Amino acid sequence: MSSAVPEISVVVPVHNESGNVVALLDEIAAALTGVAPFEAVFVDDLSSDNTADLLLDYARAHPWLVVVRHRNNCGQSTAVRTGVREARAPLVATLDGDGQNDPADIPALLTRWRDLQAAQPQQAVMIAGWRAKRLDTWVRRLSSRVANRVRSGLLGDATPDSGCGLKLFARADFLALPYFDHMHRFLPALFRRAGGVVESVPVRHRDRTHGQSHYGISNRLWVGLVDILGVMWLQRRARVPQVQRMDAKKD
Repeated sequence: MSSAVPEISVVVPVHNESGNVVALLDEIAAALTGVAPFEAVFVDDLSSDNTADLLLDYARAHPWLVVVRHRNNCGQSTAVRTGVREARAPLVATLDGDGQNDPADIPALLTRWRDLQAAQPQQAVMIAGWRAKRLDTWVRRLSSRVANRVRSGLLGDATPDSGCGLKLFARADFLALPYFDHMHRFLPALFRRAGGVVESVPVRHRDRTHGQSHYGISNRLWVGLVDILGVMWLQRRARVPQVQRMDAKKD
């Protein structure tokens, strides 16, 4: 690994994605080379295939890749958090490991984050990807549409696609959020709860070419209802202070 601290870390949780990781890594490099100093942090959530071996082979020739592996299967939210904690850059972009997010969208999110942060330097800023044209099966489109409407209606997060894995934020802002399993589905609501600014930007969406989806209607909506109630509780208990720094005058 290079000793120079990168500007942005691309965090990717993966589980049994051996058919997708190499192409995704090549695309990350193509998207960010010459744009910003970067690293990629791939977190293998105890895959049962050879995902981890492929990542280690790639890392031997590409020092910007960091490979972390869970010794037990913990789920996507925990894998994202592990990756953010391992990241060295002050900014983090997250991607799903299935190849359906396009790394070529990251530079546009980075530009928009810089603009909003310059305009509102005291607030946490998150740029959320919005898959306006979904290429999934009708079952996945339906389950995502229902889940997003339920979340938005109950949480008021004003985000059309909370479940999109492509997001960009400051590492420190993410680590200041309350952690719980499945929190990755509620990041816009959690950033707003902390007094932050969230903006959705249209991004590309692609077909899954390898592997199987880990999500369906049951774990997008019914399991998530319990989590929504928990986030609603957090929202009701939130207090966002308006802080003023006091400078003592010298006589």
